[in-house]
Amino acid sequence: MAAQSRTASALKRDGAESTPMRDYSSPMPRLDFSKPEGDPGLLGPGSMGWKVSANPIVSAVGGIAAVILELAEKHVRAGVWDHSTFKVDPIRRMERTGMAAAAVTYGPTKMAEMTFQRVTRMHERVNGTTHDGDTYRAMDPQLLTWVHVTAAWGFLNAYKRYANPSLSREDEDRYYREGEVIGKGFGAEWVPTSKAEMDVYMAEMTPNLYANDTVQEFLELVRNATPLGQAGKPVQRLITQAAIDLLPRHLQEQCGVAVSPAARPLVRPAVRALAHSAGFAMRFATNSPAHQACRRMGVSTDCLR
Repeated sequence: MAAQSRTASALKRDGAESTPMRDYSSPMPRLDFSKPEGDPGLLGPGSMGWKVSANPIVSAVGGIAAVILELAEKHVRAGVWDHSTFKVDPIRRMERTGMAAAAVTYGPTKMAEMTFQRVTRMHERVNGTTHDGDTYRAMDPQLLTWVHVTAAWGFLNAYKRYANPSLSREDEDRYYREGEVIGKGFGAEWVPTSKAEMDVYMAEMTPNLYANDTVQEFLELVRNATPLGQAGKPVQRLITQAAIDLLPRHLQEQCGVAVSPAARPLVRPAVRALAHSAGFAMRFATNSPAHQACRRMGVSTDCLR
């Protein structure tokens, strides 16, 4: 495991001048998850990945927690913040990220492969210099490991807290093991494939994280970024607090974030109720990627629960 581990010095790579990313200006793709029949994609029915990603509240909490961790690492911070449209169009950026995640989780094999290729083409243009003069390139496999890990850690821990608190250690291991094909598909050379490996890797990366203005700017944007407009802002702000709360105290301190004292007693019960309601509502969301994937495989949506 030590040979596989990634430290701050290992994250330094040669880079070039910053190049802008433009792909997010194009229209959102319309993806058909219902064909071809019988193609399980990368994970398939019965996988932990299908279960963990089925609830939109769980995914929102886990996704925001993941971005906090990403932006607290200086190389990823620079790559994400300097090269995407998050600052000017956070809703569209989150929609596209969510669609990419759905494509590799629920999509047929060709859709997943095309998503890997599209994201790789974008990342190949991303390189530059951090605030303290370190060079980076987005296709550095070790940075891609961190991006994969933050997402996997965020989604699984949100699922454990708000959807399945009794999740077994065996199923946690299975989730990380299943996710290896996704991490490597996006360009990582190694990713943790068990909870034990994940715990060691997270502990080794924690000292590399630091509080910075970008994390705070991201949180301010995401608190107000909702497709539901003003009506959706209270829920969005609650989800943002839940994402911060998902991080253990030592990670909150390392990243410079904290749950609002006023929200602290309300966050977990309120978000648990939201997740329960969303889980029930998703049973009727017949055009969701998860439901389309179930139809493609000819299985009951019970496999999502």
